[in-house]
Amino acid sequence: MITNLRLQYFRSYIDTSFTFYPGVTIIVGPNASGKTNLLEAILFVSRGSSYRAKDNELIHFGSDWMRLDAETKEGPRIAKVRAGPQSAKTFEIHDQVVTRLHSSKMLPVVVFEPNHLFLLHGSPDMRRSFIDDLIEQSSAGFSTLRRNYKRVLSQRNALLKKNPKDLKEQLFVWNLRLSELGGQIVRERIELIDRFSEHLPGLYDDLSRSHNVISLTYQSRCSPRSYESQLLHKLETSIDMDVIRGFTAYGPHRDDIEIRIDGKPARETASRGETRTLVLGLKVLELQIIEEAHKVKPILLLDDVFSELDSKRRHALTEYVKPYQTFITTTDADVVAAHFTGNSSIVSMA
Repeated sequence: MITNLRLQYFRSYIDTSFTFYPGVTIIVGPNASGKTNLLEAILFVSRGSSYRAKDNELIHFGSDWMRLDAETKEGPRIAKVRAGPQSAKTFEIHDQVVTRLHSSKMLPVVVFEPNHLFLLHGSPDMRRSFIDDLIEQSSAGFSTLRRNYKRVLSQRNALLKKNPKDLKEQLFVWNLRLSELGGQIVRERIELIDRFSEHLPGLYDDLSRSHNVISLTYQSRCSPRSYESQLLHKLETSIDMDVIRGFTAYGPHRDDIEIRIDGKPARETASRGETRTLVLGLKVLELQIIEEAHKVKPILLLDDVFSELDSKRRHALTEYVKPYQTFITTTDADVVAAHFTGNSSIVSMA
């Protein structure tokens, strides 16, 4: 939990401080008043990165540095970024200065922002990133596994572009390593998807007050049961086509996750209300999974999405977020506050 936050030369802020309380904080103000910037600051000081910008872009125009000072239950934490070609970034936590936050030093945070409503209908990359980001926050070692896979994939793609005479011989070691790492990634993904399959239908019913049949499947051109061997075979037999394409066409980086409602693909048939309900359900599960992994309640950031929901879904969501320190941005505090009587505070950006 964050109790105090000072922002210096961060985005639209020059030097502003806030005090926060348990429960729900409603951040109200007109558009472009700094509401989302405040959520971004909470995320950055907690996890060490933004969900929408590079480090240099967080610095107030005209300044060459920014600084965030936060007081938390775990103690003070400071984040600094200095402008430059590589934007020097440092964090001070428990009197230790680091340039990158290891997962053990991050505060668990869940973000729900308008672009997440495209999770079902957007590109497969959005769904892969959602799944992998959640695994990274809840499974030790996955960040290293993910990073190693990207490095090996980059090496293989670079060789495809060079296309040396002994390409097939050089590629073999990368094909072997890519299939090994890919199999590990897919097993982690399927474990999480199985958990979603168990709990998302009930959540969907609670949030929508309906009884649709919800199912999730992992989509790949390699069978999950023998992923490594099938991927290795495809990598070995598709080299000529990969050279023409200029990239690797098989592997976890090309897989997808499909959600179905009553047997029909949600990305093709889900209404706006059904889409919101499914994404809300996924975000509630994200909260619960991260809480279970870290043994601490995550901070929840809701960026301008509460007003997008109808009254029924607002009420249902309220029951799930009450146990968490939650920050909600809105242009109309009354829309939000009515659902959190006695359990909310308001920060005005007017």
